[in-house]
Amino acid sequence: MVETTLSGATHHILTNDYASEWMGIEVLKIDDGHATIRMHLRQEMLNGFGMAHGGMIFAFADTAFALACNPANPTPKQAANITVASGVDINFIKPAFEGQVITAVANRRASAGRSGLYDIQIYAASPGAAGATPDQDPGELIAEFRGRSRTISKK
Repeated sequence: MVETTLSGATHHILTNDYASEWMGIEVLKIDDGHATIRMHLRQEMLNGFGMAHGGMIFAFADTAFALACNPANPTPKQAANITVASGVDINFIKPAFEGQVITAVANRRASAGRSGLYDIQIYAASPGAAGATPDQDPGELIAEFRGRSRTISKK
């Protein structure tokens, strides 16, 4: 597998991330403590009600969280560690449907020592909005995800 990329944005943790590859996640923007990603909702991502399965929205937001928590180009000292979730909460606000483009915007809110706090907003837009850049309107807010991170030694 190759790293997931778009417009030059890339992150090394996606190199062997087969779940993100299957979901078709595109990296739009990566900065220290920030990530913006998007994907198209496909039929196999829907639940029995014909809307995006909550687990798909959660997994999508979790990928944005991981990208924001871990440096895209780690220093040798940073490369000895990984940052993982110590806990998360998600609130589903509105449904999303097949063909919609969803965007997740992850931002670090606080960090102290080995712990961090991140907020991720998930938006849904019509298929015609697929060409929008991260700075343009990503659509309607469909979920809010809050992640608590912990940096641990890489084993």
